[in-house]
Amino acid sequence: MLKSIVGLSAGIVFGIGLVLSGMSNPAKVLNFLDLYGTFDASLICVMGGAVLTVFIGYKLILNRNHPLLAEQFHISTRQDIDGHLVIGAILFGIGWGIGGFCPGPALTSILLGSEGIAYFLPALIIGLIWVKIWNNKKSK
Repeated sequence: MLKSIVGLSAGIVFGIGLVLSGMSNPAKVLNFLDLYGTFDASLICVMGGAVLTVFIGYKLILNRNHPLLAEQFHISTRQDIDGHLVIGAILFGIGWGIGGFCPGPALTSILLGSEGIAYFLPALIIGLIWVKIWNNKKSK
């Protein structure tokens, strides 16, 4: 129960941060990506703050023997770059560039009533289902 409460609290704080930083506003994101038009560099500060927070957090937390609410850390050790990673990154970038949404901010945009979410959310769900089906076929 405590893990669920902590997880929900972290999600709420993350969502509030997305809204306050402007990441859930597709126009702000698209302006950040428009280098030769209405470029808005303010999201660089958001990304820099996120990188700094993660850097400090990892330094502090990984000195422990285990997380507070788990028996062990679950950190990926993979370092290879395969076709799925490259294709996924390309599709993510294209989708972000066209719609101004990525999954986290898109979920906060549902509550904000962004009109673009009506197009993005079904595409996200279809993509997730398609990948699940694709992976199940490959594993058989």
